[in-house]
Amino acid sequence: MKPQKIILYYGFTPLDDPEAIRLWQRTLCEKLSLKGRILISRHGINGTLGGDLDDLRRYIAATKEFPGFKGIDFKWSEGSADDFPRLRVRVRDEIVSFGASEELEVDQCGVVGSGVHLKPQEIHELVVRRGDDVVFFDARNAFEAEIGRFKNAVVPHVRATRDFASVLDSGRYDDLKQKAVVTYCTGGVRCEVLSALMTRRGFEEVYQIGGGIVRYGETYGDDGLWEGSLYLFDARMHHEFSDHSKSIGACERCGAPTSQFHNCANLACRKLILLCGECEGDNVATKCAPHHRDNYVVEAGSHSQV
Repeated sequence: MKPQKIILYYGFTPLDDPEAIRLWQRTLCEKLSLKGRILISRHGINGTLGGDLDDLRRYIAATKEFPGFKGIDFKWSEGSADDFPRLRVRVRDEIVSFGASEELEVDQCGVVGSGVHLKPQEIHELVVRRGDDVVFFDARNAFEAEIGRFKNAVVPHVRATRDFASVLDSGRYDDLKQKAVVTYCTGGVRCEVLSALMTRRGFEEVYQIGGGIVRYGETYGDDGLWEGSLYLFDARMHHEFSDHSKSIGACERCGAPTSQFHNCANLACRKLILLCGECEGDNVATKCAPHHRDNYVVEAGSHSQV
C-alpha cells in the first residue's frame, strides 16, 4: 500500500469566479483520488485533503500554478483518505463562517487588517518580553478548547464561529484592547478573520500564530505553552504532538482524564461529549444529561474549519 497523508491549507485572495475554481479543484481531486473538504468563496480557498503521498504532492503542485494560490502554506499530518467519508468541494459566502462576508476585505496580500503573523519562536519571545501583558485568545469553538489550549488562554463561550462578531460587539473583552492579543486556531484560517474583526473594533495590538496550533506543535510539541490535544474535524477527532501529551479533558460521566469525543447516545441529541474508555461502553442512555442543551458542542463532522 502506498504511503498516505493529510494536508491542511487555506489561502485568502480575491477570486472573480469561485464556481470555475470549484470545478477545477473537484476535477483535479477526482483525478488524484483524493478525499476531504474544500470550501471556496470570493475571498479564497480553505481545504483538508487525504490521499496517497505522491498524489497530494501532485495536487499541491497543480494548485500552486494558479497565481493567487502560489503562496499557500500546505501543512502535512498523519492520516489517510479513509479519514474522510467523501470528497466535498463547495462554493460558500465565506471559507470560514464568521457571518462577516460583507465586512471582510481581501486583497492580493490576504486579509486586510489581520493580525501580525508570528512564528512559534517569536511568540515565546513576546511572552518573555511582555509577560502578563500578552493574552492568548482562542479563535475556535469553545468545545475544542476542552481537550487542548494555550496555558491561561481566554476561551470565549461560543457555539459556532459565527458567534464571534456578536461576542466582540458585546464589549465583553474590551478590557483586552490595550493588551498584546495573540489569536490562535487549528491551522490559522480562523485567526485571519477574527484578528481583522478585532482590529476593526479597536483592539490595538493583535497577533496570530503563523500556521496556527499545527505549526506551533510541530516546533515545540508539548514542551512549550500549549497543553493537551488538538481537536480535528475528521475521523481522527484529535491529535497529540508528543508521547507525553497532557490529557486536560474530563469524562462527563466520571471525570477521568480523556481527549476522546463521542456522540451522545440519545438520537434526538447526538451532541459531542467527552467520555473515557470505560464510560464509552455505557454510552447507551436514550435520555441525555440536561446540560447538553447548553453545552458548547456540535455534531461530529459538521464543520470544515482549520
